[in-house]
Amino acid sequence: MDLVITTAHKPSAKMKEIALSLARLLNLPLELRGGLSLDDIRAKFNTADLLVVTKNGPVVYTPGGEYFFHLNMAVLRIKNLLNGKHDHMAAAMALTPGMTVLDCTLGLATDAIVASFVVGSTGSILGLETSAVLAAVSSLGLQQFSAGDARINAALRRIAVKNVDYNSYLPTLPDRCFDVVFFDPMFRVPIGSSSNIKPLRFLADDQPLGAQALQHACRVARKRVVVKETNGSPEFSRLDIDLLQGGKYSSVQYGIIEVGD
Repeated sequence: MDLVITTAHKPSAKMKEIALSLARLLNLPLELRGGLSLDDIRAKFNTADLLVVTKNGPVVYTPGGEYFFHLNMAVLRIKNLLNGKHDHMAAAMALTPGMTVLDCTLGLATDAIVASFVVGSTGSILGLETSAVLAAVSSLGLQQFSAGDARINAALRRIAVKNVDYNSYLPTLPDRCFDVVFFDPMFRVPIGSSSNIKPLRFLADDQPLGAQALQHACRVARKRVVVKETNGSPEFSRLDIDLLQGGKYSSVQYGIIEVGD
């Protein structure tokens, strides 16, 4: 993806600072907006893909639509938990306060936010993201977005982000250093109703989860390895995961590998 970084019209000093920082971090060209339209910039650089720094954060324009940091379903899921309702992912991970989670496929960070809320201030979440653009946008959002609720904001701030491929990172970790290792690879068969994922597919790594990475995850986890996939996905059979959990009418399931006590 040949991204060019720019800003909204009449950018503030802070927006210019973020745009320059992203250009350096991602090693991408920066075009100061001036009076240019987005189409002018696209024509100048012969690209359809732009990262535009706005007052609400970076927005990535892709052929699949616009991608920007947002809480997606995280807030609703957290409110459900506060009201005593069930969250299938939290149950699959068997999350309790103080636990540590390695999210190997951070992406939108929705699951990481819910997990961070459940493990609380005594727990921790590390999110890995192989796409430098996604990692940068998610990291900025997690540190700067305001949800209007101090508890949710605290959950966002607790998530650490690393721009790294889990295939190369997992082998470097010592045994039993996280309670849970979580994978949410791009689904082999997309869920048609999930419009939020469409732009993500142009940015994220769509590699399937491999047996070697899963083996390392089982070594790294103290309690569980959890894999998220579409309901009835053949990926579970391919990876020899037999223990499945999820809602009867849910479009996703969680494969569970118990590795500890």
